[in-house]
Amino acid sequence: MGGAALEVRDLVVGYGPVRALRAVSLEVPEGSVVTVLGGNGAGKSTLLRAISRALSFHGGAVTGGTVHFGGRPLHSLPPDRVVAAGVSQVPEGRQVFARMTVDDNLRAGALGSRGDRPAKAAALRRVRELFPVLAERSGQRAGLLSGGEQQMLAVGRALMASPRLLLLDEPSLGLAPLMAARIADTIREINSQGTSVLLVEQNAALALRLASYAYVLEVGEITLSGPADELAASDEVRRRYLGVVDEDAAADASQADTTHPVLSRWEG
Repeated sequence: MGGAALEVRDLVVGYGPVRALRAVSLEVPEGSVVTVLGGNGAGKSTLLRAISRALSFHGGAVTGGTVHFGGRPLHSLPPDRVVAAGVSQVPEGRQVFARMTVDDNLRAGALGSRGDRPAKAAALRRVRELFPVLAERSGQRAGLLSGGEQQMLAVGRALMASPRLLLLDEPSLGLAPLMAARIADTIREINSQGTSVLLVEQNAALALRLASYAYVLEVGEITLSGPADELAASDEVRRRYLGVVDEDAAADASQADTTHPVLSRWEG
């Protein structure tokens, strides 16, 4: 996979006595998009929180393993130092500051960065180019934005720190298909500008189109990994995450239904 910008090794996370992640290892090569798939409760959000060091805010703790970014250990840093090191997270559910204006939300995203005033001005220009609607509504309270616009603001706020790695937690959650597609296009653009992306998504079809490599997380463990196009073609992934049934099995079941003595009485 090339040189790894992010390296997670044997990560173990717990919430009190509950083990949420068990020896999870993954890599995000510099300049790539990598996705982690899995259902509710698999540990996807926990993984991102462990990387960004935000886990303690949710009552969790890393009890084993290491996280390195660009060769530098992150597992011993406070959250603000992780941001300064070049890693920003967009949490699940957007979580914008509803009573603050759009511009104030964006300014808040730059607080943890080490960039000087010109660098922050450049980051703001980049965000406004990616999301013109945020420039149009700069003075509007964030709580009055639509769900899709709030997601744009959450991503824009994270980009204000000029991260080299963006952690995205369920960016399509609750969005209409058209808006989810727009967010996906923006992720591609962000990546093309040189920012690596670790994407957590329940929308496996969208995630596998965006990513070059994918991991499947189930009940706190990595159970499958490989190039995204190979996983998209995998019967197991297609059945469990893409909603594609085995056509031969479906045909056999359909044939059995039409000849079943009980079911047949209801035909016609």
